[in-house]
Amino acid sequence: MSTVTFAVMSSTASSGRRWDGTPVRPYRQRALRVAPDSPTRLVRSAQSSRCRDCGNRIDWYTRTDNRPVSLHPHELDATTVPVANRWHVSSGIAHPADDGTPWCRIPHLALCPARPAPTPLTSQIAALRRHLALHTRRLLDTGTLTPPTPDTTPPATGPEPCRPARPIVLLLHTRYLAAQPVDTIQCVAQTRRRHRCTHTVLSPSAPPGTWTFIPATSSRRQLTIPDGLMAIYDLTHLTYAEQLRWRHQRCPHHAATPGAADLALCDWEPFDPLLHHQHIHNRLPTTARHRTQART
Repeated sequence: MSTVTFAVMSSTASSGRRWDGTPVRPYRQRALRVAPDSPTRLVRSAQSSRCRDCGNRIDWYTRTDNRPVSLHPHELDATTVPVANRWHVSSGIAHPADDGTPWCRIPHLALCPARPAPTPLTSQIAALRRHLALHTRRLLDTGTLTPPTPDTTPPATGPEPCRPARPIVLLLHTRYLAAQPVDTIQCVAQTRRRHRCTHTVLSPSAPPGTWTFIPATSSRRQLTIPDGLMAIYDLTHLTYAEQLRWRHQRCPHHAATPGAADLALCDWEPFDPLLHHQHIHNRLPTTARHRTQART
């Protein structure tokens, strides 16, 4: 390389311009903001994940009933999707209906190759299922995907607390089924470092709830449950602000920070005594039960 050419390249790099003369502009990170009038405070860029059964990419959205739903990340031609599987997204909320546009979204459960195919299927949807199945096979062959296996761990011996894995919580005069024990429910807010808050909703600085018994059925129109009474974590004696904090699944610090966005969906699921009968317990988690060791 000649001295003249080296001098030209050095002067170009030191002047803040590329070899073709275009300016070198440093990349500036932009902070994600949530509009005050948004119906959901969920940051959309953080809600893409992988299906644990097939390994394909999915997008999580909040439904109109505040339940999470996984949708296929791409829009499809509405004419190729059955009417019962057409969804559309408006202002971050997923609606199980057709909005009249030529494009729509489809739930991932209708495409997941690890689940039975719903009927009827159009030729386009069947081809898309085969494409996802091939991608799942590649992930299995390379060892990237490990299908979930049932837990075969032998039961531990000795006393253990009567701690329901999915407790029933009563707040705002509504029964909810939690996704994990009460003391491990994690805050869904975003921190300043753009990570999910590691604190739990149950905090030593805030008043806790109480375990009590209530009837398993809340209406005369519902069928009578043989168990009669069930144990719940009652929060109705707390203030409205505290119950709202639990409903939004936020720690006391982020409950006082309304500008912080959410990085995860709330784990609450409306409780149905018929659908969630296996989670009904007639014992308060205040005592310890003993497991007997199996005889050999």
